[in-house]
Amino acid sequence: MPESFGWPEDPDAPRPEPAKSLLVEEGLEILSPMEGDAQELFAIVDENRAYLRKWLPWLDDVKSVDDEISLIRSLSEKKDDDFTFYIIRQFGNLVGVVSLNWVDWSNRSFGLGYWVSQSSAGQGIITKACSRLMDHCFSDLKLHRSVIEAAVENYPSRAVAERLGMRIEGISKDREWLYDHFTDSSLYAITAPEWQSRDQG
Repeated sequence: MPESFGWPEDPDAPRPEPAKSLLVEEGLEILSPMEGDAQELFAIVDENRAYLRKWLPWLDDVKSVDDEISLIRSLSEKKDDDFTFYIIRQFGNLVGVVSLNWVDWSNRSFGLGYWVSQSSAGQGIITKACSRLMDHCFSDLKLHRSVIEAAVENYPSRAVAERLGMRIEGISKDREWLYDHFTDSSLYAITAPEWQSRDQG
């Protein structure tokens, strides 16, 4: 009987699980949220509500600390195995979130999402956090393709994908309903071999 090498060579083998925390660089890390983070997470969302609402569709669903606690509990209880989010801490301060919005294990692909507070924007925090998470997904989780979708006019978010070396693969018309209107979305992607060779070209 041939030796099993584990997932993905053996589709029936247990899949690797995303790490609970990842060090990005000194003073910058991403961590799975705990219930004790709910108050701080809600505070930063509430302080940045108008800023984030321009491009994120879920602000109206986060009305209290209890809403954040429910989200964190659902994550810890693995109610959605294909969604994982991390809080971003810079020198201990919560400044944003980076997430695996979905993982398609059958096709070994994943989608990233992210946001950062207005006061922390423009520092490269999101690009660094995404880069570290992508390294983890490609190297440790053995995934093959990473996707970022951003509204066509959300230039800061699109710039993150471009700084990560991702290519634009197309525009999705009316991709997302944003409170009272549809937005078109730019789809960016990169594969593991492209990611590994991006600095060698």
